[in-house]
Amino acid sequence: MGAEFTQIPPAFGAVHIAILAAVAAICTALWFVFKRTSDKKLIRLLFILGASMILAEAWKQWFTVKYVFGGTYSAWFFPWQLCSMAMYCSAAVPFLRGKARETALVFLASFSLVAAAAALVFPGDMLRPQILLFCHSFLYHGIMAAESIAAMRLLMRGKKPAFLPAAGLFLAMAAVAEAINVGFHAAFGDLSREPNMFNITPYYPTTQPVFHEIAVKLGVIPEIIIYLAVIILLSFGVFAAVRAAGRRSADRSKA
Repeated sequence: MGAEFTQIPPAFGAVHIAILAAVAAICTALWFVFKRTSDKKLIRLLFILGASMILAEAWKQWFTVKYVFGGTYSAWFFPWQLCSMAMYCSAAVPFLRGKARETALVFLASFSLVAAAAALVFPGDMLRPQILLFCHSFLYHGIMAAESIAAMRLLMRGKKPAFLPAAGLFLAMAAVAEAINVGFHAAFGDLSREPNMFNITPYYPTTQPVFHEIAVKLGVIPEIIIYLAVIILLSFGVFAAVRAAGRRSADRSKA
């Protein structure tokens, strides 16, 4: 089970490019398939995908302790990254109503898609030598993208959705992530075992492309603020595109 690559597939190598092409093709197909799928089935699908991701996350926690960290626990894989939020939100959707459900769907359609796309294009820590962990990481983020497509289709059929509640949810999640970073730092005092939830640890510059240079030049805290603001702006761009697509679809239905 702990089998490893003799050579880890590199970023933008043949394997990585093939994965990106496959995810793009599948998501394009799902965009049209989900157009004909009922709300009830899409909501059920979100729950199934979210629950499956939670089970897969439990497996990952066990796997990393046994095969990555040699039997010891490291909080590096603590399940509160931005990408982790998709499994919680999607599994919760069937149990939410009204504005709460809309907020979760907007989050999945925008913030989750931005996070999934960034992780797939710049895989970084996903390029692990353990074959199963490598496959899990890319499959997980591919499922995130599929959930985003389903959430988009659901939003396009409803009333005009609001972005601000989802942005507030994101910032609340980021605040919890920073509390986790600070808490584990105080508990472990060991950077090799500490988490970097949401990539906003205050203890060293991020390794994220571009933002690392910003942290080096301006400092870690200003970089974190810029980083969170950029995520919100990109997510709003996705949200605006989905809302515009929903208006066009409604106009065509009336014509």
